[in-house]
Amino acid sequence: MPQFSRRSLDQLETCHPDLQRLFKAVIKHVDCTVIEGHRGKEAQNKAFAEGHSQKKWPNGNHNKFPSLAVDVVPFPLDWKDDKAFKALAVFVQATARSMKINIKWGGDWKTLKDMPHYELVLEGK
Repeated sequence: MPQFSRRSLDQLETCHPDLQRLFKAVIKHVDCTVIEGHRGKEAQNKAFAEGHSQKKWPNGNHNKFPSLAVDVVPFPLDWKDDKAFKALAVFVQATARSMKINIKWGGDWKTLKDMPHYELVLEGK
């Protein structure tokens, strides 16, 4: 059974409890790595400057604490393997539905395709 590294767990612990529950369920079946949970001011503005985010600090979901967004990639990582990212997303979305956790996947976005990005959709938002 796959398991998260200490670094992945440390990043996941900065996320909303629902995202933690979701990805702790996912890792039992699909090997993946948590790249980033909460993102501080410097990291957020760098992501914006490099075109990896459309929002400056403090307007991103990664900037909340706990983070309402998490970046997760398939393991082993190949940034060019869109099929692996899509397969992970299908599993994550199905697991989220079964757990009644409402999420959005950045790979579905029209403007900036953000394949590692998953964000929590809270009621009333």
